Amino acid sequence: MAARKATRKATRKATRKQGPATKAPTKAAPKAKAADTTRPRCGWAGSDPLMVAYHDEEWGRPAHDDVHLFEMLTLEGAQAGLSWSTILNKREGYRRAFAGFDPRKVAKFGPRDVERLMGDPGIVRNRLKIESTIDNAKAVLELQRDVGSLDAFLWSFVGGRPLAGGRKTMRDVPAKTPESDAMSKALKKRGFRFVGSTICYALMQACGLVDDHLATCFRAGKRSPAKKTGAKKRSATV
Repeated sequence: MAARKATRKATRKATRKQGPATKAPTKAAPKAKAADTTRPRCGWAGSDPLMVAYHDEEWGRPAHDDVHLFEMLTLEGAQAGLSWSTILNKREGYRRAFAGFDPRKVAKFGPRDVERLMGDPGIVRNRLKIESTIDNAKAVLELQRDVGSLDAFLWSFVGGRPLAGGRKTMRDVPAKTPESDAMSKALKKRGFRFVGSTICYALMQACGLVDDHLATCFRAGKRSPAKKTGAKKRSATV
């Protein structure tokens, strides 16, 4: 018994000398890869790695996938009153919230889904924008039944080929054009919401219906198909 007490006292003394136990240091989250600033780009891309990647790999490349086009229509509408970087940083949140932008699934969303989305910090919690996305999904399905695809409908406003912007400075880039005016009018007639001419022109720029990379940008005139970034996309044409 005396030997056990002596052992316990020795252990307590050793513990006091060593001090409190410390946890192993937590590894810091990996930093985003620095953007390559050596290439000449459109000024709006800035130096944020996410914005630069979007500019280099997606913006202005011709897109023909209905799911992707529905996604961009939604995101451009969500941007109203906000910066594009805000929306781009919430893009994965939008993909999770709106079922990967499959219009067949989004069209089935009801009042409970709207309330759920109103509490989702991963998206812009604006009731009108959320409800418009659901209504637009229904409009996409109806449009697909009528003309075959959202792709065919949108590209018809530029004759099926990208328009060459040929802008020299950001001041030369318009906020809207006769083509975006016509697209906006036609989409509204079919029941789409948050599709003003300015939003439609932003969609045209993003999805390559017009090449608005400045003449000094390394991407100008390079119209290869958009790279699929993030969540896997699939056609929703029915």
